[in-house]
Amino acid sequence: MTQSNPVNDTKAERHKARQQKVKEGVDAKIAAAQEEKGILLVLTGNGKGKSTSGFGAVTRCVGHGQKAAVVQFIKGGWECGERNLLEKVGVDFYVMGTGFTWETQDREKDVAAAESAWQDAEKLLKDESLNLVLLDELTYMVTYKYIELERVIEALKNRPPMQHVIITGRACHREIVELADTVSEVQPIKHAFNDGVKAQIGFDY
Repeated sequence: MTQSNPVNDTKAERHKARQQKVKEGVDAKIAAAQEEKGILLVLTGNGKGKSTSGFGAVTRCVGHGQKAAVVQFIKGGWECGERNLLEKVGVDFYVMGTGFTWETQDREKDVAAAESAWQDAEKLLKDESLNLVLLDELTYMVTYKYIELERVIEALKNRPPMQHVIITGRACHREIVELADTVSEVQPIKHAFNDGVKAQIGFDY
């Protein structure tokens, strides 16, 4: 017959009491959070993984039988593994197409491409059939002044009430951050590229 150990029993009781308090706190927050609305999520910061996270949310959305669309700024002609997959399940993609601005070195061309992509975005942000819109790398367009901040703010404020929007990119403008419901900042600790490791298909794009 196994004998009870008073020390272990006391530890177990204390652990149970602590976890019960945690549970009560979580349950109270869940009970208080009853509102349903379209969420504006900003994924910013200098670390890797912002777009990947955004595409994960798009995958989750369509996995529940909902409808999503993506506008890709910056990425241009790069092959996109997420696009290869998500287009097959009905996700529409709108791609700026000119690629990285340091490659084109043509501001006029970049502004025109950004304007075209933003016009697509504005249509999506009026589409009540869309549960989620991903505006990938939009922050750069505002930073470079390719797209007016006021137009972005207006479109976000006037979108369908239940439409979720995700904006990714570094240095998100403070007005967009203030408007957002949720903001996550991805910070770099280490990055393989800085040690000479090239971007690799299936992992980086």
